[in-house]
Amino acid sequence: MKIYTKNGDLGKTSLIGGNPILKNNIRIEAYGGVDELNAWIGLLADLMEEESTIQFLRYIQNQLFVVGSKLATPAGSSFKAPELEVGLLNKLENEIDKMDALLSPLTNFILPGGHLTISYCHLARVVCRRVERNIVSLSEIEPIDNQILAFINRFSDYLFTLARYHSKKLNVKEIVWKAT
Repeated sequence: MKIYTKNGDLGKTSLIGGNPILKNNIRIEAYGGVDELNAWIGLLADLMEEESTIQFLRYIQNQLFVVGSKLATPAGSSFKAPELEVGLLNKLENEIDKMDALLSPLTNFILPGGHLTISYCHLARVVCRRVERNIVSLSEIEPIDNQILAFINRFSDYLFTLARYHSKKLNVKEIVWKAT
């Protein structure tokens, strides 16, 4: 099978089920953003040293693929997209809590930076927030599984905490925002 179909040469693509749609449609923005986020998470996993963090990020990548397939499936399609894993939010919260227990309380806004790993965590976080906004926009047009929004929201919290955790682990002082 060839990777190119030439079907998209005029700015259209097909959703799961074969329905053609313009590539600038909010649905494409939503699941395209999930794909972009997944690529950032792959990069983060490649930067990590702790095997448990790598494995957790790979787990999240699989869950993001589920989100992408659900967003690429229009309402009324005969295709049954896979479901997000039961307990996903609890797993995210447990990972956040484990890292947070090792951190000093957050008393200031933190600026991204200080080390490449920390910066990449923040880049993934802001992509995650954009994905969340796009999914909310799509939800104004048609119903979206609330678990998707909760997952993406909680995952951005995880990424923020991962950045702070790596500041501590790498002995890099967090860059505190100072109002001028």
